Amino acid sequence: MRAPALLATALVLALGSVPVGAQDACPGLFADGRMPVLTNPKLAVRATPLCFEAFAVLHSGVTRTPLYAAEHLTRASIAAARAVARDDSFHEEARLPEDQRAALEDYVRSGFDRGHLAPAGDMPTASAQAESFSLANITPQNRVLNRGLWADIEEGTRRLTSRRGALFVVTGVIFSGDAVQQIKGGVLVPTHLFKALYDPASGEAGAYLARNDDSKDWRVLSIDDLRRESGIDVFPGLPQAARATAMSLPDPQASARADERRPRHEQTWQEWLERELARAARKFLRDLLRSFF
Repeated sequence: MRAPALLATALVLALGSVPVGAQDACPGLFADGRMPVLTNPKLAVRATPLCFEAFAVLHSGVTRTPLYAAEHLTRASIAAARAVARDDSFHEEARLPEDQRAALEDYVRSGFDRGHLAPAGDMPTASAQAESFSLANITPQNRVLNRGLWADIEEGTRRLTSRRGALFVVTGVIFSGDAVQQIKGGVLVPTHLFKALYDPASGEAGAYLARNDDSKDWRVLSIDDLRRESGIDVFPGLPQAARATAMSLPDPQASARADERRPRHEQTWQEWLERELARAARKFLRDLLRSFF
């Protein structure tokens, strides 16, 4: 492969600290172009908005986690995301001050997963997926929740998007009570996570709320109820009627049970080898680009 072609391929796959075109795309990630509003003024301390290719976050230098991540999902973006192979590339966010951001070693032997707010499975391109592994988009998440109920909520949101055509989604964290845990580096552990959905076609909205533990406890809230619980007005442009009543959201556990009944594809060793070789090639290209820059 010639050097220019190699460099072009590496640029697509590599991690970018400043996403190309992100500043122009950011308003399109919010419902009616309006960012969520922090109704709890304490959350605004050391809060930094960051735009990425396919999502935006508001990062807290106090908690060293995102407070929320916003996405505009469409049927086409979900279809594109399903064709992107997952490639875990967690990295620190260079655009944040070192004394306000999480470090990779903070999560080592912490007992918590590195949980995405904007899921890697939502990302429609390889470059967008790479950006989703920024620690600015990551929060300490209970392993049972992350790999079970929360994964089902994320997949249910993708399926609902495919049925309805388009959804605005805001995923966030809540720190409730006086005994909030923390891991190394002062990274705070949220007590709850939420995922709020708004269908611009029907005008309906609602939110999932789950405890950040292994209880599998979840419920659906209206946007007004979520604002009271979280201190964040996720869709400030919604009329009162849409804010007060929660839309009907799919039961994530029902979807998981349906998946368990479907026959599963058993991966062959050839498929495993091809996947691992592809991941190794992508890692080599990223490391090569970093050596240049």
